Amino acid sequence: MKPTKSYNEKILNTLDYHSVLERCANHASTSLGQERVLETVPSGLFSEVKKRLQATDEAVNADRLKGAAPFGGIRNIRNALHRARIGGVLNPSELLDVAMTSQGGRRLGRFLSDVNDDYAIPSLMELVGQLTDHKPMEDRIRQCIDENANVVDSASPELARIRHELRGSESKARERLEQMVRTPSIQKMLQDNLVTIRNDRYVIPVKQEYRSHFGGMIHDQSASGATLFIEPEAVVQMNNRVRELKLKEEIEVEKILRMLTVLVAEAADTLLVNVEALAELDFIFAKAGLAREMKATLPILNDRGFIKLKRGRHPLIASEQVVPIDVEIGNKYSSIIVTGPNTGGKTVSLKTVGLLSLMAMSGLFVPAEEGSQLCVFDAIYADIGDEQSIEQNLSTFSSHMTNIIRILKEMTPKSLVLLDELGAGTDPAEGSALAISILDFMHRMGCRIIATTHYSELKAYAYDRPGVINASMEFDVQTLRPTYRLLIGVPGRSNAFAIAERLGLPRAIIESARGQVGEEEQRVESMIATLEENTLQAEAERTTAAQLRNEVETLREELKRERQKFEEQRDKMLERAEREAREAVAKARREAEEVIAELRRLQREEAGGVKDHKISELKRKMNDAVPELKAKHAVKSAKKKPDRLEPGDEVLVTTVGQKGHVVEIVGEHEVSVQLGILKLKVNKADVELIKAASAQPKPQQPKATSSLKRTRDDNAKMELDLRGANVEEAIVEIDRFLDESYLANFGQVYIIHGKGTGVLRSGVQEYLRKHKHVKSYRMGNYNEGGAGVTVAELK
Repeated sequence: MKPTKSYNEKILNTLDYHSVLERCANHASTSLGQERVLETVPSGLFSEVKKRLQATDEAVNADRLKGAAPFGGIRNIRNALHRARIGGVLNPSELLDVAMTSQGGRRLGRFLSDVNDDYAIPSLMELVGQLTDHKPMEDRIRQCIDENANVVDSASPELARIRHELRGSESKARERLEQMVRTPSIQKMLQDNLVTIRNDRYVIPVKQEYRSHFGGMIHDQSASGATLFIEPEAVVQMNNRVRELKLKEEIEVEKILRMLTVLVAEAADTLLVNVEALAELDFIFAKAGLAREMKATLPILNDRGFIKLKRGRHPLIASEQVVPIDVEIGNKYSSIIVTGPNTGGKTVSLKTVGLLSLMAMSGLFVPAEEGSQLCVFDAIYADIGDEQSIEQNLSTFSSHMTNIIRILKEMTPKSLVLLDELGAGTDPAEGSALAISILDFMHRMGCRIIATTHYSELKAYAYDRPGVINASMEFDVQTLRPTYRLLIGVPGRSNAFAIAERLGLPRAIIESARGQVGEEEQRVESMIATLEENTLQAEAERTTAAQLRNEVETLREELKRERQKFEEQRDKMLERAEREAREAVAKARREAEEVIAELRRLQREEAGGVKDHKISELKRKMNDAVPELKAKHAVKSAKKKPDRLEPGDEVLVTTVGQKGHVVEIVGEHEVSVQLGILKLKVNKADVELIKAASAQPKPQQPKATSSLKRTRDDNAKMELDLRGANVEEAIVEIDRFLDESYLANFGQVYIIHGKGTGVLRSGVQEYLRKHKHVKSYRMGNYNEGGAGVTVAELK
């Protein structure tokens, strides 16, 4: 955007652009960044604006991922570098600033390189690539100058020697004077018993009447003349030596500073490049800080004159007061005519569109919702001026016309024109006619126009012209207050009668006034009121539909997650069951092999008492008894669906791949099935009959063998009694017990193993230590069984 400088500044001031820059400058970490922010101007080049916004986006992400960028120590050293290049000698503070800036640039470069390892920031890394490392120069400065900008003794051997001798000479002069001060005969001649300095020479305060007693030189006197500060003759030579050494010190310090300045001068060109790159980086991160403060978003750019703001907010209005607006222009229509009464927010809406466009063209994020689109215009022109303007008032007709004439001369089809109260300040009939002619001319030019007006004639203008649309600011008749919401497609209507009626004006007067308004105008007002009502209703319904859609999406995602979780749990249960079955089969095989080996041994010992074919037959039958295990994703059993189910039937629930027993029949299509500790309602179509209740054999009496006892009901057991079992048997039982307890959501369980020799207890606790469901375990308390019980806390 390249209009004349004065006109450009006028537009920027009108749209409060500089106020936004000042807020942005508050986020800069250095004076370099602040200067760079305040000198920023919008760009009309699409590629340049895109590059600016990309850099800001990278800084926003870097700040989010790694925190604030380190700009500490970076100074504006431009003047020092220029003086060094022309032969001037830099003072210690300036040299220290150069070293700190060099170090700060290197630190910032490392920070951004670390960010780039995790998240690509090509624009910022391009600036980092411009930074030159000057560590040798920086180290030399640090060797000679300390953090307080003092030249240190070790800067050169000669300076160290001079300062050593200087401190000795000063000490001798001071000691000589202190001896005099402590002498009783001299103390009565002194105003104060102290040694002080005047003109860089050690002196003592002598009463005026004793001035001739000391000889030497008088360097100063008190305001009253009663005290003279005298350098006694006895220390004149000592002070002369101190003075001589201080002159030598100054010469040597000057020599060191000149040597360091030469180093800076040699690197001045690359250091200036560093300074500019650091200023640009600070500027970019200041824009990121402003975006965070305003909760702004990255706009989508285009160069075809299209603007679509979603809940755009004016950045200078407090967040609790600002009313977001939705604006679209440049697609179906290129001009918006906003009509309606004063104080409704028309001017603020106008400024919001213009200011957010300027911000985007400057590389700033805009306070609007994600997906908002803005155009890169070659120029933005504004004729805005009323009592709401912060810095100026252009309310007279002549001022408006002067601005509009200048806009007509300079605008192009790629310009954005903002006109406030078009045609105001003159006769309404002439003003409305003039406004229509101006809008016609600009519309034919093809630029984008947003204009506000009081004239009702422009409502019909927007209806009659293709590419032009009406808009208005919503007004709440019930509260007699504007809502400041921009309604696109709805022209503004007069609320005078409604307001008057709400305020209590007699109905007879209101009806008389309505009778004086033309019938055509009344129909238009009625049509506008209906249109406004329908628009608001459609917007409310759209909002409700959007909320319902979001709720449905949320529920669908939750259902998807629950289904996935269920399938994962089912697969884990199947895998665990198959693993346990394989382990049981393998154990049976091992035991069988041991039996067969024992039989063969007996055969050999008993000379053929046991026949080989019997042993082979026994082994074959044993192998045939091993069950065939289904794979996790095997095809479902082809068993027939049962015609009728009864309580007690053994069934397979195909949806989970588990066997259980029918508990009860629920309705025509569902049955309740007990699967271990779980009771599920399932569809009859998902159940396969394994064995009917009538066909199941009666349970046999258990044999008198060593078995594991359960102390509670199988459906809700929190204790497992392992007394009498060996470790191997106990582990199998514990694994099943923990799985059931985990599915039942028990917080802790009790495993009874008894005290005995402690072998079973050790085996149990070692297995609990590695089990996936066990969070921790402990010995039982006194009232829980003590050392005979282990208490396990489940995850």
